[in-house]
Amino acid sequence: MPQAVIRPELLAPAGDMAKLKTALHFGADAVYVGGSAFGLRAAAANFGEKEMPEAVKYAHSAGRKLYVAVNVFAVNDDFPELREYLRFLNECGADAAIVTDPGVFEACRKYAPDMDVHISTQANVTNKYAAKFWASLGAKRIVLARETPLCDIREIYEYLDGAAEIEAFVHGAMCVSYSGRCLLSAALSGRSANRGNCAQPCRWEYELTEVNRKGERYPIYEDGRGTYIMNSGDLCMLGHLGELAEAGVASFKIEGRMKSQYYVASVVSAYRRALDAYIADPEGELPAHVLAEADKTAHRAYTTGFYFGSDRAKISSDASQTEGGYDFVAAVKGYDASRGYADVEQRNAFSEGDELEVLSAGDADGRTFVVTEMYDSRGERVKDAKLVQQRLRIAVPFALEEWDILRRKKKNA
Repeated sequence: MPQAVIRPELLAPAGDMAKLKTALHFGADAVYVGGSAFGLRAAAANFGEKEMPEAVKYAHSAGRKLYVAVNVFAVNDDFPELREYLRFLNECGADAAIVTDPGVFEACRKYAPDMDVHISTQANVTNKYAAKFWASLGAKRIVLARETPLCDIREIYEYLDGAAEIEAFVHGAMCVSYSGRCLLSAALSGRSANRGNCAQPCRWEYELTEVNRKGERYPIYEDGRGTYIMNSGDLCMLGHLGELAEAGVASFKIEGRMKSQYYVASVVSAYRRALDAYIADPEGELPAHVLAEADKTAHRAYTTGFYFGSDRAKISSDASQTEGGYDFVAAVKGYDASRGYADVEQRNAFSEGDELEVLSAGDADGRTFVVTEMYDSRGERVKDAKLVQQRLRIAVPFALEEWDILRRKKKNA
């Protein structure tokens, strides 16, 4: 049995600058981002020529790391631009590039020598020999395929013997195909998942037809919205971080560069607290309120994926996604302690008289208050906050921090 990793890294997604700052505020040790090209999340806001240096600088000023996804399946015509892009990332000071393609790997070593190289989950590393192969070429870290069970991770860790670190996903959406190598999107929509533009057809509703009965459709739905025969459940390993650490996982990765700022805040907060609880007391039980946090943001039915073998719950066939138990109503921009007012930016409608809960990395986490006073930027009283991204001052009886989140429990939750 390998020794438990003392303090595994908590790695969070950052689809834009606000999400990056949110992830770091709630305790991520590192973030992974996409650039303007060569990643697999083309629809995310991503970081361009101006934003990328700012993102790296911000992360480093907080003592954290930033990794850039360069995990596209490259074609010949990509490489002239790719070489310049890698030089740019190297000059920015990014800590690592996450790559899939051996050609991109070689280019990264040549044109971005100051960056570490991490092997993406898209490379489908499922065995110790593949892991050792990449390590022998100079890969700093292997992001294992999500199909890798816990028992194999332990064996891979022992076989690597320190030659490279292991990173594994702990939370978020899972692709129904083999670690994301999907042709379905390209076939049905012309949008290639392997070029960063997945249309997510595995989340669509489907019906069956019989070949000799043209035009006759047979619904196979399990509720009024249809069935989701290829719709994977969401991974959640919140209660199993100790087992992953003891198997040799050095970095716990949260999926979600396309997810909301609220998702990033909620999930990073939960895993930060769970990981800190494990580090403080490896034999202790995870507090109930930490486990409960996983249900407070939208998700599909949770599963432990492939870590413990076969699990029927991998397929979330009854629905595409739950709504989550809470609405994100405002982002905190600052707090005036002398007057007891928080400066917030509205996200969803809320009103005077509503009870709000605070999601925070500090002492205010989990505290609630009733909105008694609310004013707009002109100092006029506001009864109902209905304008998206409106700046407001609201009375809060305890201190808040910038990047804290205010949320309201859904009436039907």
